[in-house]
Amino acid sequence: MSAHSLSSVDRAGSTEGSVGSPPAPRPATAAARRNRRGSRAERLAPLVFLAPAVLILVGLRLWPLVLGINFSFTGDGDRNGLVVGFDNYLTLLGDPLFRTALRNVGLLVLLLPVAVAIPGLLATFIYLKVPGHRVYRGVYFFPAVLSPVIVGAIFTLLLAFDGPLNVLLGGLGIGPVDWLGDPDVAIFAVVGVHVWATFGMALVVFLAGFATLDSSLLDAAEVDGASLPQTIWHVIVPSLTRTIQFVFVTTMIGMLTSMFGLVYVMTSGGPEGSTYLPEYYVWIQQGQMNRPALASAASTMLFLIMLVVGLAQIAVLRRTGKED
Repeated sequence: MSAHSLSSVDRAGSTEGSVGSPPAPRPATAAARRNRRGSRAERLAPLVFLAPAVLILVGLRLWPLVLGINFSFTGDGDRNGLVVGFDNYLTLLGDPLFRTALRNVGLLVLLLPVAVAIPGLLATFIYLKVPGHRVYRGVYFFPAVLSPVIVGAIFTLLLAFDGPLNVLLGGLGIGPVDWLGDPDVAIFAVVGVHVWATFGMALVVFLAGFATLDSSLLDAAEVDGASLPQTIWHVIVPSLTRTIQFVFVTTMIGMLTSMFGLVYVMTSGGPEGSTYLPEYYVWIQQGQMNRPALASAASTMLFLIMLVVGLAQIAVLRRTGKED
């Protein structure tokens, strides 16, 4: 056999061997597979950490909310468990006390800028180190640690018709004011006490926002000769837009859901139902009138009010921030 034929046979044999045996895995393919497994694990890791919080949120917040909304379409008393449609909501709208509660919600919305401006201004004074800021820094949070019941009891004594505040006003030649007995004044007194008792939390949030403020902006305003009101309006407010949005929403939620203790202790919804708020109305219907379905309907309306007001506030503040 010639050398040429032998080489042809060798080439054919080597070709057949290469076709019959599987190709060896390439290191690059194995590394890519390991990278895919690693990237998949990295994508799933945040979901694993979020799962407990999501389960708690769904189980303790969203699911009870769905049950409450569903329960609001059932009846009370003889119609307990029967589907009554929107009868409970029509009953609410026809109840003068609930309409008073809705009117007071509108009043809270109007007073909200004041409730936000007070801690905002105090935080500004502390940040700018105005005279006396060191003393106040140590006591501003004190009201926030007091129970609403304690705060209500204290101010019930202070605002009594023969209490210290009216005695002081009498010494100034001003006639006494029936702070908690006049239907036109009582709601303002209760809201004022609530603002005093809770502004410490908002002030802490504002101080945290000031920590992110660019001090060079304040220096530039000082060099340009800007006054304090100009510095606040044109420098501080635009720089703290996000913080202000957060404080607006949380303060509104607090005013709608955290005033029960003060109302219960100071006025019990009076005089003449003038200090009724939705959460107090819910407690009356559930705890005293034994009408849980109607109370669920009132709770649902309170939730919708907070949702609408919160979204409206965020939209307005965002538009204002873009204009600035």
